[in-house]
Formats: sequence, structure tokens, C-alpha cells
Amino acid sequence: MVCFHGQTERRRDNVIQMKEDIIRGSGNVYQDLNIPYADVRQFKAILAAEIIKALDKKELSVRKAQGLTRVPAADFSRIRTADLERFTSDRLMMILNKLGSRVEVSVKVKERKREAVHV
Repeated sequence: MVCFHGQTERRRDNVIQMKEDIIRGSGNVYQDLNIPYADVRQFKAILAAEIIKALDKKELSVRKAQGLTRVPAADFSRIRTADLERFTSDRLMMILNKLGSRVEVSVKVKERKREAVHV
């Protein structure tokens, strides 16, 4: 994620010019926005994106995907709209498997940076 913080400046010829600072994100938008369980949400979003890719590649509607996988069409609709709250990561992986994909997961554990505490 890249955020732009800037100031606008209007020149004499009425052209608006932006002066901007660019802040690079971590690669996890949920973490950048301090959303709880950022790593889990990012992982689920990646899995959902892969499901959508598989559906598009096979040109499957949600109904056709239901017939192929026995996963309810409503679930595919939720995945397509990124409504992932009711899905677990393992369920999303199972759906990918049913669509003919193999999921490989690599885990890296890092110590969390401690933020300054002001007392």
C-alpha cells in the first residue's frame, strides 16, 4: 500500500500542483490500517483471490462452481465480493482443492515490533 500525504498548491495559470510524500506500506493493507488479525485477513484475502482466479480461468459461474464442488453458490458469491468473515482459512483451502488447485503454505514467524508506551 502506498499512501500519499501532500499539500496542494495553485499556480498562477490555475493548474493545481501536488507536493507529496510517499509512504511505502508493509505489503499487508490490514496491518497498515491497524486492523485486528491482519495476518489472518491477508491470508484469507490471498486465498479468495486464488479462488476467483480459478473460477475466471475455468469460466465458472457460481452455480456451475456449486455443481462442480458441492460448495454453496452463495459462498462463491461471498468470496467474489470479499465477504470473508464467515470463512476459515482451511475452508478456503478446501474450496481451492475442490477447484483443482493445490495449496502450499510457507510460514515465517517474526517477533512483533514493540511500540513505545507512554506513561
